Amino acid sequence: MPSMNEFGNNLYSGKTSFPFVGKRRLWFIIAIALVVGSALVPLLRPIQFSIEFTGGSQFTVQAPETLDQGAATEAVQSVVPGASTKVVVVNNADIRVQTDQMSAAETQQVADALADAYGVEAANVTSSFIGPAWGENVTKQSLWGLAIFLALTFLILAIYFRTWKMSAAAIIGLLDVLVITVGVYALAGFEISPAAVIGFLTILAYSLYDTTVVFDKIRENTTEDGEKSARLFGESVNLAVNQTLVRSINTSVVAALPVGAVLFIGAFWLGAESLTDISLSIFVGILVATYSTLFVAAPLYSLFRENEPQLKERDARIRDARSRASVEA
Repeated sequence: MPSMNEFGNNLYSGKTSFPFVGKRRLWFIIAIALVVGSALVPLLRPIQFSIEFTGGSQFTVQAPETLDQGAATEAVQSVVPGASTKVVVVNNADIRVQTDQMSAAETQQVADALADAYGVEAANVTSSFIGPAWGENVTKQSLWGLAIFLALTFLILAIYFRTWKMSAAAIIGLLDVLVITVGVYALAGFEISPAAVIGFLTILAYSLYDTTVVFDKIRENTTEDGEKSARLFGESVNLAVNQTLVRSINTSVVAALPVGAVLFIGAFWLGAESLTDISLSIFVGILVATYSTLFVAAPLYSLFRENEPQLKERDARIRDARSRASVEA
């Protein structure tokens, strides 16, 4: 079995090659299935938004005698029958209760009821209110931030690579990462909070970095291809992806390990709920971003360029030359 160094050298020289471009139809089918599946998740399991987006009242019971979540629901229902209630345990020590918007009188009554239910002083129950206008503003700003990010990304990549086709392939790859990550997030049943939005924007930046590195190598290979090149355009793209494959895997592993530690040890094991939103989105996004660059963005760019008249003519000459050489052999 070859060592990692030998494996990397074989990929770089082309001795070993994975068909990222050659089997792109298969990868595109898988990508479309993942995107469609992710888009359908909210229909089966609606996306949950945090109180920052929906607005409402929030109560925190500090150091309760019990962590029974049912007691909180009963306390809220005793004051406001039929109120929507969400109860979670924070850091294995406190109880956090989120409800619909309440009046000042109802808020005070619910706080007193929670204090009685959990055997704590009234001072141990804190309450806060987030209006729907604030949540609407957060949503609007998040969408604007995403739109501006994608627009600037398209423009900068078009200028840097001197072709809009690389920009288009990169943007489609970014959207692929975003949709799949949100789908996994919804499937896991986690709320989308401002911290999660920050995580989504972070993994888009990571995906952009990974795609740019691979595309830079693609540009280098395809620029070197002259009229006398023995490689088809798709082969040059595939070689570039293979040459950067080890780097992509190493970068993803190095980036995913600490985030995974925060997610599984900090959030799930130690119960640090505040870390869950951002760590889950970044962890899933890193893995999806690596997949998207290799199996979606790079093969898609090759597809965009192969039908250009000049490249199509050159590829045809290379195929004819190979065919004549085969017949002569």
